[in-house]
Amino acid sequence: MTTTDVPPTTVRTTQLVVALATYRRPDELRGLLPALVEQLADVADLVGTAGVLVVDNDPEASARTLLEEWSGTAVRYVHEPEPGIAAARNRALAEAGTSGTLVFIDDDEVPHPGWLRALLDTQAATGAAAVAGAVVSAYDGELLPWVAAGDFFRRRRLPTGTPIEVAATNNLLLDLAVVTRLGLRFDAAFGISGGSDTLFTRQLTRSGAPMVWCDEAVVTDRVPTARLTPRWVLARAYRLGNSATRVDLVLAGTPRERLQAQSRGLARGAVRVAGGSARALAGLVTGRPRHQARGLRTAARGLGMAAGTVGLVYQEYRRRS
Repeated sequence: MTTTDVPPTTVRTTQLVVALATYRRPDELRGLLPALVEQLADVADLVGTAGVLVVDNDPEASARTLLEEWSGTAVRYVHEPEPGIAAARNRALAEAGTSGTLVFIDDDEVPHPGWLRALLDTQAATGAAAVAGAVVSAYDGELLPWVAAGDFFRRRRLPTGTPIEVAATNNLLLDLAVVTRLGLRFDAAFGISGGSDTLFTRQLTRSGAPMVWCDEAVVTDRVPTARLTPRWVLARAYRLGNSATRVDLVLAGTPRERLQAQSRGLARGAVRVAGGSARALAGLVTGRPRHQARGLRTAARGLGMAAGTVGLVYQEYRRRS
């Protein structure tokens, strides 16, 4: 399946909104907004109306002044003071309406040429309720050899059209009519911890709505130097494991299913802690950084999974005064 399986000038959607949540990243916004306007121009033949929606999640509305420069253009600004990425994503859903197409991108990403057209083409070719694209990383500093050996920033790549069950909102198209029909929203309980997009997309696909991959729709994620450390990448692995187990518990429909989910999470977490620790130790003894780094990543994810089964929440996005 490719994005060329539909006529090139067929209208894909009557209304398109490209949304991004932002929190105190003015420099990133200055680079991203012109790129998104170019993307809209590239798909003008495929959509009815189109625009960019910026959801400012800073209680002080720090992006407002910057966005005044875009007044009268296809870029629209709204202020969502409630802290947490889930609140910002829900505001985007509310502003986008109940029909048409919503595309999420992060404020620290830059789309590649043809990104938006590829998402729309794939949705038209497959009829999917959601389409997720690829994310590649670019680094603001040099990777430490240990971090590079662990492949901490490598993300999945799949053939276009591959069905998937879960995705992040850093590169995601949604059919708003399907989202509205299912009554889906991002869970505020994951607003500070992260993982609300994992729960949202799993709820979407569990309902029977198809979600597919588009490998031609690529964005680059700018990774700041603060995230290029062993401490940060292992904390992220812990958080991902923590969120995954918490999502499983939310999706459990009955007390019995919840108990089963807890047991699975604890067992899987323990296996990862044991196996990852053994691999890390072997890597240390044999002087192989890849085994050491990947083993610690597995163990950290396992610890997060186990913690999630007993209600411990790692708040990765907690704001410090």
